[in-house]
Amino acid sequence: MTPPHADPETGAAVKAADRAHVFHSWSAQAVIDPLAVAGAEGSYFWDYDGNRYLDFSSQLVNTNIGHQHPKVVAAIQEQAAKLCTIAPGFAVDIRSEAARLIAEHTPGDLNKIFFTNGGAEAVENAVRMARLHTGRHKVLSTYRSYHGATSAAINLTGDPRRWASDSGSAGVVHFWGPYLYRSAFHAETEEQERDRALAHLEQLIAFEGPQTIAAIILETVPGTAGIMIPPAGYLAGVREICDRYGIVFILDEVMAGFGRTGRWFAADHWGVTPDLMTFAKGVNSGYVPLGGVAISEEIAATFATRPYPGGLTYSGHPLACASAVATIKTMREEGIVENAAHIGEQVIGPALREIAERHPSVGEVRGLGVFWALDLVKNKETREPLVPYNAAGADNAPIAEFAAACKRGGLWPFVNMNRTHVVPPCTVTDAEAKEGLAALDEALSVADAHTV
Repeated sequence: MTPPHADPETGAAVKAADRAHVFHSWSAQAVIDPLAVAGAEGSYFWDYDGNRYLDFSSQLVNTNIGHQHPKVVAAIQEQAAKLCTIAPGFAVDIRSEAARLIAEHTPGDLNKIFFTNGGAEAVENAVRMARLHTGRHKVLSTYRSYHGATSAAINLTGDPRRWASDSGSAGVVHFWGPYLYRSAFHAETEEQERDRALAHLEQLIAFEGPQTIAAIILETVPGTAGIMIPPAGYLAGVREICDRYGIVFILDEVMAGFGRTGRWFAADHWGVTPDLMTFAKGVNSGYVPLGGVAISEEIAATFATRPYPGGLTYSGHPLACASAVATIKTMREEGIVENAAHIGEQVIGPALREIAERHPSVGEVRGLGVFWALDLVKNKETREPLVPYNAAGADNAPIAEFAAACKRGGLWPFVNMNRTHVVPPCTVTDAEAKEGLAALDEALSVADAHTV
């Protein structure tokens, strides 16, 4: 695949218009320099200077089906010609079909689908449902988590993006989830980490008052916080605790769902069924904004004769639902979930473990499917992070230099704090994955220069 001929004049105009009028998220507006993108296809995108990048970020870990998949593009075009929009109160064929297809892949009895415009709104509504269902207010979530940037979702988030908007009045309590490499419980084995993390959660519930807690929300596999794979039995343990205290168990699959981990949902790896499950991103690779909540029969029954007090103008938008239908059907037809599993097991996992042996900056490799992270360190023995927690400015220079080296090598990385994530589309080929891993291998020499 070759990008169109370079057109730097148009690129400069695009950049100038952006800087004049677009206000970017999570950014100091005067110091950012956004890349002007000319196009994308499959696992690649390119700029107006003729530079092509292998997308090892899947943008925001959402283009699971790759860029510009022709079947999904055609479905959006076909739906636009038929019915562009209709209010959510109507029954529409494409909305019903999207809900049916999603429910075919959700675990257990999560058969009712409430559509939102994205993941944060899905979390907002899942929490609202849990509070109304239980008549309780508190919600527990982990540190090292991200659940969205709207009001309740940002309070639930366990990383520094919460700090500026943390009202401290949303009934949110944070706790430590399992993370053996940087254990909060002085654990030495996965089993110890699991058992001590569950004991910590039990103690927290006892001190907060079980009768006050509406829900526990977890990312099945935490995403931007570091792709920490839960130890065997942990999620089942949380499920048991929730059942014992009448607490709603919410799994956030916004990033981990729809093939990312090599299964339709990450929960499938551990055979756990939550009461509510949030999704977005991979449901249609973000081609049109879409998210939602998959709801158990018990919680749905709460609102059988009692109106649910929530809704969105664009809930179940026809164009978004058409893209979801096409995405799910295509993923089935083309074996895309199976491809993600294969790439993780046969290509990415083995290569990253070999890379870690040769690079002093790689402290730990963890992941599954096309969902991997390298924990970068200054020293493998002490496990000191390559940059401090929430580093900025000069403190973040080692990671910034590493990311720049990736881009010079034609690789677009996903970096967060002291980690780089390997998260290409679920459609990535063996050859593309190996190309990206070679570029990553070379760029890590820059990180190695900062080790001691």
